[in-house]
Amino acid sequence: MKAILLLEDGTIFEGTSFGARGQKCGEVVFNTSMAGYQEIITDPSYYEQIITMTYPLIGNYGTNSVDWESRKLFVSGFIVKENCKIPSNWRNEASFDEYLRKNNVVGLEGIDTRKLVKHIRTQGAMRGIISSDEFDIDVLKKKLDQYPGLVGRDIVKDVTVDKSYGWTDCVVDVLTGKERKDEGKYKVIAFDFGIKHNILKLLCSHGCEVKVVPAAASAGQVLKEKPDGVFLSNGPGDPAPISYAIETVKELLGKVPVFGICLGHQILALALGGETYKLKFGHRGANHPVKNMETEKIEITSQNHGFCVDMDSLKGKDIELTHINLNDNTVEGIRSKKLSAFSVQYHPEASPGPHDSSYLFKNFIELMSQHTGR
Repeated sequence: MKAILLLEDGTIFEGTSFGARGQKCGEVVFNTSMAGYQEIITDPSYYEQIITMTYPLIGNYGTNSVDWESRKLFVSGFIVKENCKIPSNWRNEASFDEYLRKNNVVGLEGIDTRKLVKHIRTQGAMRGIISSDEFDIDVLKKKLDQYPGLVGRDIVKDVTVDKSYGWTDCVVDVLTGKERKDEGKYKVIAFDFGIKHNILKLLCSHGCEVKVVPAAASAGQVLKEKPDGVFLSNGPGDPAPISYAIETVKELLGKVPVFGICLGHQILALALGGETYKLKFGHRGANHPVKNMETEKIEITSQNHGFCVDMDSLKGKDIELTHINLNDNTVEGIRSKKLSAFSVQYHPEASPGPHDSSYLFKNFIELMSQHTGR
């Protein structure tokens, strides 16, 4: 079965369909991970994005019901060089093709993914439409022209939860089935801007009593819970339009320790008076080098973002640069000792990815310990 990708500049890629039948618009991006495709497509940060995998073979270990990172799939489409039709793994429950079909995600395989990635690197991430049931270019172009893209839009409201809930699941050892959990001491309120499950599991494993709240929860609602710390989660799109969250974080700063990841990092920077900007093609993958400015150690990190904090906009605000990206020297981490707040642009919770940066969760625990005196 045929499938095509049409980019906003008129470039067309034609290949074979897998997964669901249909068509969807989104921002076309690429991810450099060799594995972890199931965690990638269940990450809400990929909402309204069509993902291209740079690794040529995807789906070789199938899928399972344990490795979901959210309640459903949020991606607009998925593109690979070759989709493995015969997966082999002791945890496999369904092929990747079956998985996408069941969750209504359109897949495209058999195109020159190297050519597509080079095009995006040169021209920048751009709007596109993926289709496996409509091939009239004029029809697809009209639909694509109506798609507004990500800049200037609040799409967090589409991925966040409607009601608060408690989280009790911890990280589980795959081989033994045992949970890893420290003694509980601290109550954490986690804002859901598109939060990943493994973040919640790690907070729980570090002994935190976790309550997840919607993105639009007010500072008053949060402080009423008397938390020992506040977590700002990852999420999709442009952080600047999420004014309600930025104002809430402003009110919380200095009253309770704050830890942010990815979109949460950007929202913290905006609350501190900084600015953000869109990257040419973003950082997505499980192999990005980041330098810890304090220890001077290099961490290999998992990343997924298309926007970045402008460090110059934070000058004179008593904000410390803690991490930088070694590929392009962009901001990867900031800290305000005075306000007991810190954040990173990448994903220390991995899933998928290396665990080089997992120490940041311990740093959050230590910050809450200093703040509470226990």
